[in-house]
Amino acid sequence: MKILIINGSPRTKGVTATVLHMMEEELVSRGADVEFVNLSEIKMSHCLGCCSCYTTGHCCIDDDAEVLSKRIAGADGIIFGSPTYASNVSGLMKDCIDRGHFVIEQLLHGKYCITMATGENYGNGDSLTILNNLVLFSGGKLSAKVKIKVPFGDTNTVRKKTKEIIRKSVAKLVLGIKNKKIYPIQWVCHFVIFNLGIKPFVKKKGVAYRGVLKKWESKGIG
Repeated sequence: MKILIINGSPRTKGVTATVLHMMEEELVSRGADVEFVNLSEIKMSHCLGCCSCYTTGHCCIDDDAEVLSKRIAGADGIIFGSPTYASNVSGLMKDCIDRGHFVIEQLLHGKYCITMATGENYGNGDSLTILNNLVLFSGGKLSAKVKIKVPFGDTNTVRKKTKEIIRKSVAKLVLGIKNKKIYPIQWVCHFVIFNLGIKPFVKKKGVAYRGVLKKWESKGIG
């Protein structure tokens, strides 16, 4: 079982990273092969909005974002974690989303995921919603969603108060992967989004989106 953890915080020892590393420890104890990626430590340029990836199937910028997309494609489960900045995900996580071939190309098709957002106030709910929608719209299966409200930089509180939440969330992810669990409501939502929204749009674009169609074919969708 291969799990990829993506830390969207620019701080590698902050609250978000602490929670994600606790998840990593729990996963390792359950026998999972875990890879941990700090987005702050990879080379990832901003998206140019050129849409060339829809034609070619790959980004015109050759950097670590493309490598990360391949790692996501090769994992059984993905954990996305982000701090909350101005009621949104971090800039690093947004760049990852923009560069990652997610929604249109259905990068997360069939992947089991955990989303996690940290923050001091209600804005972390907005950040979590963004990550939840990313998973759902991109064809993933949301095993657990975790919202952590804690004062800025208070890693001690996080370690003391989130152990059970983390244990339960990781257990749901592992069982989901092992049992190939289907989440009926999520399935219906994605079916509607994909078949009434994404698919007709891509088909209408025709040859301009041939890279997308090729990826769908490789995944057995569309």
